[in-house]
Amino acid sequence: MKSLHTFVGLGEVLWDVFPTGPRFGGAPANFCCSVASLLNDQAEVWMVSAVGDDDLGERAIRSLQENGVGTKYMQVAPQATGRVDIELDDSGIATYEFAEDSAWDHLRWNPDLQRLASRTDAVCFGTLGQRNEATKQVIRRFLAGVPETALKVFDINLRPPFFSDEVIEHSLQLCNVLKLNDSELPVLRKQYQLPDSAEQAIRTLADRFDLSCVVYTCGADGAACLRDDRYTTVSSEPVEVIDTVGAGDAFTAAFVAGLLANTGTEALLRKASRVAAYVCSQPGATPKGILL
Repeated sequence: MKSLHTFVGLGEVLWDVFPTGPRFGGAPANFCCSVASLLNDQAEVWMVSAVGDDDLGERAIRSLQENGVGTKYMQVAPQATGRVDIELDDSGIATYEFAEDSAWDHLRWNPDLQRLASRTDAVCFGTLGQRNEATKQVIRRFLAGVPETALKVFDINLRPPFFSDEVIEHSLQLCNVLKLNDSELPVLRKQYQLPDSAEQAIRTLADRFDLSCVVYTCGADGAACLRDDRYTTVSSEPVEVIDTVGAGDAFTAAFVAGLLANTGTEALLRKASRVAAYVCSQPGATPKGILL
């Protein structure tokens, strides 16, 4: 009988290339590393993606393993390992320029992925991983294969120009948990003619797509969650920001781990906010020492 929860990240694995050099990243990979750090040996954590047959690919596999993430389902593609050039402003806020046609754009389906899907308790995916048809179809097939009770977490993670109304719509239909931030809600508001109020917009989305939970992060203005028809808000954790890369992914990791543990909503938001604040205070997306 299975005793540990199984977490899966689906989509991009890449290197965040800062002016000071490359650091391992990619939203679902960051999610996996944060879950593994938070839960240590109390969970199975797997990344499903592809890297190139190159130095950055070898380093990516090693980085996942060093962070406690399983790499059995990682694939090697002919394309180069993904990378994104990052610039930070004076406040530590990041802007991103993604390399196109990377290894993670060319994920292939196989029976091992079907077996992993069938025992998954929580899977996290976004829009960027679906910018190429091959990986988009693998992500959708995986989501179709998870148990009915699994958390299918759509961390929308919009990275212009790599998303479309169709990808957003289909992903909302596939997920049961939505995570978005205050720069992403306006995009959904425009696409679905949502109310101006954040709470009412979130309630409208939850009703329209039958979502069990919507979590909304607002940076320094805190976070909110609609769960069991209750809308809960918390203030942010004060922090001296080094950079914001990976903070949202760490928040998602802590939040999803708490959902599976059936933690109360306010306590869950506060824990996730503390985790995100810690990541903001450290360089890079997957700092060591993240604790709940």
